Amino acid sequence: MAFLETIRSFFVPTFFAEPEDVVPAPPMVYDIRPLTLEHLPEVLRLNMRCFRKGDNYTKYTFDYLLKEPRTLSYRMVTPTDEMAGFAFVMVKEHNSAHLTTIGVAPEHRRRGIAVRLLKHLEDALREREIGTVMLEVRVSNIDAQQLYRRTGYMIAQRIGKYYNNGEDCFLLMKALY
Repeated sequence: MAFLETIRSFFVPTFFAEPEDVVPAPPMVYDIRPLTLEHLPEVLRLNMRCFRKGDNYTKYTFDYLLKEPRTLSYRMVTPTDEMAGFAFVMVKEHNSAHLTTIGVAPEHRRRGIAVRLLKHLEDALREREIGTVMLEVRVSNIDAQQLYRRTGYMIAQRIGKYYNNGEDCFLLMKALY
């Protein structure tokens, strides 16, 4: 049985069963730093908290992203170096990039962390002369859609049954220059 669970963990991440009580963190100053392989355990824990309804990445997906030379990854940290948010973008062919995931700890939300991470990623892409960034967002994730619209992303198309549960997504794009 342990063998089957190990095989399953390659494809399906573990989920939290219990809802999380969120107590907002006190006001603080955050800093953006590179996210590297040494941060894998911490990003895994935060990822599970950010995406409790599923479709979160496995250890092996994050391991791949952190080792892939075309991936840019950053973390937002507190003054005590606790990860409050993370973002990954993969540089693609034809002068484009794909925002693969971005997450903010529930106790640190509504403080501009996602906006700062997006801006940091976009600046890094511009430095590499990448002209377009794209991402997918759940049709039901209105908060994320509002964030992306406020930061200049436009809906390019709706993709049916994109997520594991059959939910559609919007493909969003943004020209960087």
